[in-house]
Amino acid sequence: MNVPPEQPDEQHGAQPMPGCTRHPDRPTGLRCTRCERPACPDCLREASVGYHCVDCVRQQQRNTREPVTIAGARLGGKPIVVPVLIAVNVLLFVLSAVQAGSVAGNSGSELFLRWEMVPIQVAAGEWWRVVTSGFLHQGMIHLLVNMIALWIVGRDLEMVLGRIRFSAVYLLGLLGGSMFVFLFGSVLQPVVGASTALYGLFGGIAVAAWRLKLNMRPILLVIGLNVVLTLSIPGISLLGHLGGLVLGTAATAALIYAPANRRLVWQSGALVALLLVLLAAMFTRDVALGQTVCGMVRGEYRCYSL
Repeated sequence: MNVPPEQPDEQHGAQPMPGCTRHPDRPTGLRCTRCERPACPDCLREASVGYHCVDCVRQQQRNTREPVTIAGARLGGKPIVVPVLIAVNVLLFVLSAVQAGSVAGNSGSELFLRWEMVPIQVAAGEWWRVVTSGFLHQGMIHLLVNMIALWIVGRDLEMVLGRIRFSAVYLLGLLGGSMFVFLFGSVLQPVVGASTALYGLFGGIAVAAWRLKLNMRPILLVIGLNVVLTLSIPGISLLGHLGGLVLGTAATAALIYAPANRRLVWQSGALVALLLVLLAAMFTRDVALGQTVCGMVRGEYRCYSL
């Protein structure tokens, strides 16, 4: 840093120079060009006009608003949630493959039996399945396709929303997919995969692009391609994808269209409201308690007591 050399105080002639405001034992002929207090070279910082003391610099930094994205997230952050999610999904896949003794047949593992989303088991009280099923994948291809999509779409959306908001959208998309499967799907049909949450991210990135007035064609092309795959490939849960898309879109819209005034209050309220709607909808399904339901689940005949 270039600091002007010490000069005698012209107003006082040969009188001793005043001491630095922060270091009184250091005589100085320099002054802050903002507050005009005496300051030694160590306490001055170069400014657009002259030199400012460190106290004035700190005060200016406190008064300057930090630039944020349309959702209120800090600019320049690096994606952290997306790599963590990918690592968790890969780790659980490896664990299921080890338990099953097969990469292709990992759905026969104990982890799948305890964590997959089967509506009748959720109705019987195993509510954790609506979340844990979103971290299981049946086979290597299923895992790779979802993780590649998460990496491509998730990084950009996390940068726009910020880590906490992005995590909320991801979770609501996952829960939205599970809710649709629970309400409208077969009670004995197991569902797994991160694609419910991914469709929430698809909806979220589309809303963000619309808000930022970006070219929507590539995003709509990706979403359209995934919808075609969902409809054409057997075994893919259309209900799960639809639920994730609806909730992810709604959650992201609530985040990026929240008024700048009291943004955090509006965003928090909207996300909590969406979560309450999900929970209320899942509790409204009419399931007769005291009965036993039997049927084929993953090629095995099973019975569940409610």
